[in-house]
Amino acid sequence: MTVATRPQPGPPRPYSFPRFERASLGNGAGLLVAEIAKLPVVTVTVVVNAGAETDPRGKEGLAQLTARCLVEGTRSSSALALAGRIEKLGGVIDSDAGWDTARINLTCLSRHLAESLDVLGEMLTGASFPQEELDRLRDERLAEIEQIRSEPRGLAEEAFMELVYAPDARYSVPPGGSRESVTGITRDDVVRYHADMYSPRNASIVVAGDVSLANARSALERALSGWSGKPKPPAGGSVAAAASGRRALLVVKDGAAQSELRIGHVGLPRSHPDYFPFSIMNAALGGVFSSRINLNLREKHGYTYGAHSIIDWRRDAGPFVVSTAVQTEVTADAARETITELERIREEELTADELSLVTSYLQGVFPIRYESTAAIAAALANLVTYDLPDDYYDTYRDRVAAVTTADALRAAREHIKLEELRIVVVGEAGLRGKLEEMEFGPVDVRTETATIPR
Repeated sequence: MTVATRPQPGPPRPYSFPRFERASLGNGAGLLVAEIAKLPVVTVTVVVNAGAETDPRGKEGLAQLTARCLVEGTRSSSALALAGRIEKLGGVIDSDAGWDTARINLTCLSRHLAESLDVLGEMLTGASFPQEELDRLRDERLAEIEQIRSEPRGLAEEAFMELVYAPDARYSVPPGGSRESVTGITRDDVVRYHADMYSPRNASIVVAGDVSLANARSALERALSGWSGKPKPPAGGSVAAAASGRRALLVVKDGAAQSELRIGHVGLPRSHPDYFPFSIMNAALGGVFSSRINLNLREKHGYTYGAHSIIDWRRDAGPFVVSTAVQTEVTADAARETITELERIREEELTADELSLVTSYLQGVFPIRYESTAAIAAALANLVTYDLPDDYYDTYRDRVAAVTTADALRAAREHIKLEELRIVVVGEAGLRGKLEEMEFGPVDVRTETATIPR
């Protein structure tokens, strides 16, 4: 029986990101429009510099709560009435806030764009923040916090951020806030924050779909004619890293079927010039299934079903972290092997095959990410958020291909800080001795309801 040779991948096909134009509205808001006539659909995304990083100290979660409440009623319409109007037009609208920005997203049929923008404009200019809706959203967030803290994965994520960032750093608390901070947020806080931050001069509007720049601009000028104001400087907290040095934390959750393991430190801001070398190095380290960490922990040792590393790119330096769940009895061994791979990626240059696999994957999946108006609008929103050049998406694959094994090695050596690594384990109390035997650094222990020692 003859076995056919597996065909090799060919060169990437040419790809061009949809053309877009820049303009501005009379009220000062920036405008980006990508005319895509393929389908009679339009997505509009309002990007406001009112992300969680701008939360005042002690009011963490305020940005997210404010954003989510925008769709819950205006001075002339209830949340139900607003939803009904959009549904009758065949559209959908939502709002939320991440770390860097708040975003209001509207997708509708192009023939109903003007009427749909009327609803969007009413939300931006006339949000009333009804007390009962605010209470409901606050209760939902508190329930979400309890749910997260009831399972090891959520505990590990939160504990890692608290261990990596300084006590007063905004990044040490989840974007949605803590139980204490969310409980203390009042309607007056929301109204004041909205008045301070939701100004057209603090926003950009992205439009992608079956509409021209001229028509989009005209419709937005009319729908947002009542939107005005100047933003006030945010009163957000710092994003500083915790005190230097290695450290480990065991969060005791007796009865856990396995251990949640996190290892890492503060990473890089999105604007860093080593974005591409560090991203590609990380993909080979733990970003794809055939990465070094996954092959070690899963394939070689059988410690886990999967392990991966991520860089959480934000305006400021987000975390760089290796995450996995392992059998309790091999927790310390898995941590050692992870650290070994972090050391090795700084010492051993990627092979040509490793680099080719990663770059081919990143180049290959890139075009399929932008097949809908919503995806294109989100990409342009990121262009605004991170102040990326207009040709960023057109040159992306070339910049991926330009990274060499030497570039990846330099990025690893410069940006993986072995002396700053932090380990978080959520699992059985008996793991303390195993962690101490590693001689990694001081090991703190707490129960799942206690405060992390600083």
